Amino acid sequence: MENSDEPHAVAIARHVHGQGIHTTRDLAERIRSALRAERLDDDDVKRALQRTFQALRIAVNDEFTVLDQFLALLPGCLNPGGRVAILTFHSGEDRRVKKAFQQGLRDGTYADVAPEPLRASPEERRANPRSTSAKLRWALRGA
Repeated sequence: MENSDEPHAVAIARHVHGQGIHTTRDLAERIRSALRAERLDDDDVKRALQRTFQALRIAVNDEFTVLDQFLALLPGCLNPGGRVAILTFHSGEDRRVKKAFQQGLRDGTYADVAPEPLRASPEERRANPRSTSAKLRWALRGA
């Protein structure tokens, strides 16, 4: 499950491979069963379920291909001196944005990029827990 950085992907895959799974509830129960065998606590099981369903969504929607295409076309959409900011919500997205911006900086496409992502403050994370995983990266189009 490269789409989610799931540390228990092998155990999950072994447990669901070749099984008749007809509903998302079936899949979730098989995943829970696999993770109980790994002796994970309820919070770890919940996070693994979230990462697994995220990985499936990414695969079904071909999200990384779409993001890679967007990042490749993006510089051509910006005027010289134009700015772009991209908000990511998981490591797979963030890695791709970071690498594309770094490559653009090396080859002169971008004049500047965020040295580090901007993250929500502790106050914002408390007020808006969904902001916890968000990272904002920016780039400035070169001449």
